[in-house]
Formats: sequence, structure tokens, C-alpha cells
Amino acid sequence: MTEDLDSVERRAWSAVLTLAMRVPSALDSRLQREFGVTHFEYRVMALLHEAPDHRMRLSLLAARGHGSISRLSHVVSKLERVGWAKRATAESGRGVDAVLTESGLAKVAETTPEYLVAVRRLVMDGLDGPEKAELARLGERLSEHLVDTLGDAHEPPAGY
Repeated sequence: MTEDLDSVERRAWSAVLTLAMRVPSALDSRLQREFGVTHFEYRVMALLHEAPDHRMRLSLLAARGHGSISRLSHVVSKLERVGWAKRATAESGRGVDAVLTESGLAKVAETTPEYLVAVRRLVMDGLDGPEKAELARLGERLSEHLVDTLGDAHEPPAGY
């Protein structure tokens, strides 16, 4: 039988669940209401905005956005329909890139200030300077642990 979580582990897990569920939901609601995009759609466009020539291989974009290739493909299709992104043959000639259009660049520029206000209000304003640094350190440590445990694939190994 698996050992139960102790009281500190239960508190930690409850905090992780609360953050994992409530923050993305709140961001989704705000971004959809004000800008017509989900949090994941915004994340994809922001990653493309930061990429050289505003383009990135779909597989890399999925990995950096922490989404599956299937989910990313659906999002890129939506972004294409509204004119914010397009697909293009990778510069290497192998694979497919997503490319942010001028309209997509404008959408990122329009959305980013309010996105940052929401992130600050939902998370950063609840912490002081040292706590923010500690959250960053713990988040990075857990992210490294996930890569060590799960690898770079989005599907967990058997048994998870």
C-alpha cells in the first residue's frame, strides 16, 4: 500500500492544486472576455513573438508551451482562421513552423499589458520580494524534477 501524505505534504499538494487550477482558469476568463483568446493561445503567440523571425517549429512550440502537438495544432488552426498566425514549411525544408503574422504581433502587443496586470494581481502581489525569489527557486526545482521524472515527452511513462 502507498504511504499517505503527511500534513505538510498535504498542505503543499493542496497549494499546488489550487494554483494549477485557479490561476489558469482566471487568466482564461479574463483573456477571453477582454481579448478573445485563451491563456494557451496567448502563450503560443507570445512564444512566437519572442522567437527569431516570429517563427518556431510546431513540435518545439508545443514543448515550450507545455501542450500536446494535437492541442497546439488546433490552436494554430484557430490562429490561422483569425489571421494571427500561419503555417510555413520549416526553413530546413523538413517539418512545419508556425509564424506570427503582423495582425498576430498587434494582438500580442494589445494583450500583453493586461496579461501582466492579471499575473501581478493573481500571483505576484501576494508575495514579497524574498517570497517571489523562493517561489521562482521552488518552481524551477520542481520543473527540473518533472523533466527528470517524465522526460521531455508530454505523455507520462507507464505507471503515472
